[in-house]
Amino acid sequence: MSAALGVLGAGGSILAIPALVYGVGLPLSSAIPTSLVVVAMSAAGGLVSRWRSKVIRWPVALVFAVASVPAAFAGTALGKLIPDRWLLVAFAGLMTMVGVRMLTAAPAPDGACRTSEGGVNWRSCAPKALAVGAVVGVLTGLFGVGGGFVIIPALTMLLGLTAPEAVATLLVVIVLTSLSGLVAHATTLPDLDYRVASVFATVALLASVAAGRFGNRLPGRTVRRMFAYLVLAVAVGVVAAAVFTPAALRGG
Repeated sequence: MSAALGVLGAGGSILAIPALVYGVGLPLSSAIPTSLVVVAMSAAGGLVSRWRSKVIRWPVALVFAVASVPAAFAGTALGKLIPDRWLLVAFAGLMTMVGVRMLTAAPAPDGACRTSEGGVNWRSCAPKALAVGAVVGVLTGLFGVGGGFVIIPALTMLLGLTAPEAVATLLVVIVLTSLSGLVAHATTLPDLDYRVASVFATVALLASVAAGRFGNRLPGRTVRRMFAYLVLAVAVGVVAAAVFTPAALRGG
């Protein structure tokens, strides 16, 4: 789980939700904020290993955060209206679409949102970044995910960032958005199993720091394909469990 986040810049929370619900037996209402703790720690660990790499695009990350942080509260409110079983089915459907998209779509040309000097063309990029940031915020509050499976395609396909730039910038966005998601889920925090959260978060942090050291050594195509196959495999498991073993969900 956390190794995927460290190497690919995403994937931690996609695996955390099924593990917490079906592996540990937590209700989805507790699994979501627990997942946010885990993914925030994983992202922070991956960020540490990239801090001095000079590939973090801070202006892009902050523009994403401006939209994603308030949107996380809207996603949390929406999630309370949907039964757990169907929330997980929707989660699996989203993962499937993203996985297929990443396997079939070609990256945007380098000049899509880049200037001739290699900087960011904010006139064309800011609206895209804000729109995707808002979507990520809603998904964070709704599903308890960091949003990496949306941000990575947006950064590479829409904004034209390289794979190392996208992964490093993504980690900043995930930390900020996950923390806002935790604030949005504040009413459920007293019910968390902090022993489970601490174990998952500690392992996630250590694995993410270790795996992050190898992230920049992988070619962009390999990163994209690895992540896409991971998303599709987990999506199949999530939807199968939600449909055929609904009793495993409390309150769904």
